[in-house]
Amino acid sequence: MEKIKYFIGPMSKNIVDAIMEYTTDTQNNVGLIPSRRQVELSGGYVHNWTTEEFAAHAQGLFLVRDHGGPGQGLHDDDGYESLAVDCTHLNMIHIDPWKKYPTYQDGTRWTIEMIKYCHALNPEVFYEVGTEESIRRFSTSTLHCLLVDLKNNLTTSEYNQIKYCVIQSGTSLKGNENTGLYDKGRLDAMVQMVNSHKLLSKEHNGDYLSSDLITEKFSLGLDSINIAPEFGQIETRAYLDKVRTLAPELLETLWGICYESKRWEKWVDASFNPEKNKEELINICGHYVLSHPEFLKEIKPHFPEIDAEIRQKVQKKLEELF
Repeated sequence: MEKIKYFIGPMSKNIVDAIMEYTTDTQNNVGLIPSRRQVELSGGYVHNWTTEEFAAHAQGLFLVRDHGGPGQGLHDDDGYESLAVDCTHLNMIHIDPWKKYPTYQDGTRWTIEMIKYCHALNPEVFYEVGTEESIRRFSTSTLHCLLVDLKNNLTTSEYNQIKYCVIQSGTSLKGNENTGLYDKGRLDAMVQMVNSHKLLSKEHNGDYLSSDLITEKFSLGLDSINIAPEFGQIETRAYLDKVRTLAPELLETLWGICYESKRWEKWVDASFNPEKNKEELINICGHYVLSHPEFLKEIKPHFPEIDAEIRQKVQKKLEELF
């Protein structure tokens, strides 16, 4: 676990397969961070995998539920049914009630209760706590208080299964760019605080950052970083390039599939015009529809060699990161 610098979102089967091939060939460790919308007990938008099916396919990789908890799935719920399955099939769970319960008191209480629930089901599963600032901003002192309260309200065996704490230094995603304002001092202070609790530090939304900035963050002591939509966009762009050059008549069909999915809506503001920005809309949410029946029928059959090309592009990105 301590050797995993990059946790990647399993945005498609091609990405998962490329990472499995890459880790086998290079011995570099990469973790996978499925969200509840991507992979879930009843299936998600990534290859329609259930949690059990995903874990069976990705054997050998360190698997982390990203944003496990209430209100994080496709439909609003308390998250417990999903957590019960996660405890059986995944290595670590990001306990994240903060989207639905953003106050310190409520979020802390839910974090404690969910860890106790999971630990009773599987005392071997690990935990990640805290959340990204696009969900709930933490100061260094408040994050410290959270860790103290967790230690005081969990048993020793429960608390010792917490391995990662999410730190915040100004990352935020909008469309296809990182719109956060990086604060070096904040990262340094949070990393040192997390280290004082003998936990590993982890930052979310590491997409679209320069190699130099990622290197700087690691040099300041950051242990790991999450990257997700950026990898999904690798596959989306591969399809978009093929459509542009080989089958431009499919552009409207591809846009229609993406538009009807409505998955692009959370990534844009009210001024975004989907009719005037068709390629941008595809770029933003193309990875959401890769397992959609219409995409599999109308788009994918036109490009029989594309899977191998996509896996190569994913592995090239991994090489750049490492």
